Parts: sequence; structure tokens; C-alpha cells
Amino acid sequence: MTKSFWLAAALALGIITGCADTRSVNQEAASSYTQAVSKMRAQGMVDTSSATAKRIHRVFARLKPVAEKENETGVPFAWEITVMKNNELNAWAMPGGKMMFYTGLVDRLQLNDNEIATVMGHEMAHALKEHGKQSVNFNMATGILAEISSVAVAAVTGVDFRPVIGLTQEYGLNKPFSRSNETEADEVGLMLMAKAGFNPQAAPHLWEKMSQATGGSGNTIESILSTHPTNAARQANLERLLPQAMALYEQSR
Repeated sequence: MTKSFWLAAALALGIITGCADTRSVNQEAASSYTQAVSKMRAQGMVDTSSATAKRIHRVFARLKPVAEKENETGVPFAWEITVMKNNELNAWAMPGGKMMFYTGLVDRLQLNDNEIATVMGHEMAHALKEHGKQSVNFNMATGILAEISSVAVAAVTGVDFRPVIGLTQEYGLNKPFSRSNETEADEVGLMLMAKAGFNPQAAPHLWEKMSQATGGSGNTIESILSTHPTNAARQANLERLLPQAMALYEQSR
């Protein structure tokens, strides 16, 4: 998605992409997601009641039917979103439409509903275009790094985060997606939000907020996500597509 560190709160997907079709990838993702969310809930990490969580779920409810119509994979998705109590600027979607949204992304950037829809549409687009399926490919190096990370976090916080490290490895280390995947997700997500009745003019402005939040400091977040398009490039591309998106937005109204 952005220059945020894409931590993922779920278990590792035990799939090698070349050997798995869409249905099996989605099933494995759903199983891992369910287990991880259950453990997160037991640790009090799931937010279901805050104003932020309720807004995220309302946006999701409007986008979901549009995403279902746009699914061209041949396999229905069981779309689901969980809001995680975490101050990081994070959101992601797994194969098959299992999603996570971090409260910090909304609260720190003071996102309005149109901006939440920008992020969410982008993440839904990753799932619809099966970018995760293309990229699921664990290896020994990131597996070791993930385990080291879990031990380090536990030592500092006193909380065992191993249940959520697996897809941190997959969605934070083995990725980011390629620049072409990110650009495609930006573009498809823009049209999704417009069709759902969210104002696409908010999309370029989101990247202004992201630039202000990340500040070009060269920190760990940026080094991990250095293969993403720049915020400025993404903003310019979204502005280029606004006439098309605005036409869809007007039709939705």
C-alpha cells in the first residue's frame, strides 16, 4: 500500500504458489487468518467497539458488494475485515479477501471515510488481482528473521507476537509487491471506491498525508518498501485517472 511498514497480523501461509490454485490458496489464507484473529482477540488486540473501528466497518460494508461484482478469479471470496489496535500505518488484504486494518492508520492520519475507502479499495484490488497468490513464496532467510523478530518483540513488550509474525514475514518482508502491482492496485482501487460512492478526489490527497507522515527519513519502513512507487508518482497517476473515476462516482450517486 504505502510507505508504511506492512506488518500483518496472521499466521504464515504454508503454500508454494506454483503448486496451488486460487481456491486452495484462498482456503489456506482463510484458515491462517481465522487462527491468527482468534489469538489476537484473546490478547485484546482486536477492536470492535471504537468509533474508528465502526467507521472502518461501515466503509467495508459499502465496498464489499462492489468488490464481489469485480471478482474475475472464478472463485467467490469470503470477504472479511478485522480492525487491529495498533499505532502503525498499516492495512493489508490476503488472498481470498481476508483483510486487516490498523487503527493507527486512521487515527494518526485523521482519515475521513473517502480516504479510508482509498486505502481499502487499494487493498481489495490486491486481492482481486491475486497479487498475493503471485508472491506467496516463503524461504529460509525470512523464516529465520521472522522468528528473531518475534523473540525481540516479546522481550521488549512482554507479549508473545508469534501468532502475528507469520504474515508479517509474508506481507512485510517477502513483499512489497512490485511497482506494477502497486500501480495496478492504486488504479483498480480508485475505480472500486468510486463505484461504491466514495469521492475519488480524496485519493491523491491521501498520498500528501502519507508523505507528511513518513517524511522521507530513510528509516526501516522506507528501506523495506523502497520498491514501491513514490508517493508523488502515485498521487500524479491518481490525478490522471480522476476524470474516469469521477464519472463512475457520479453514476453511483
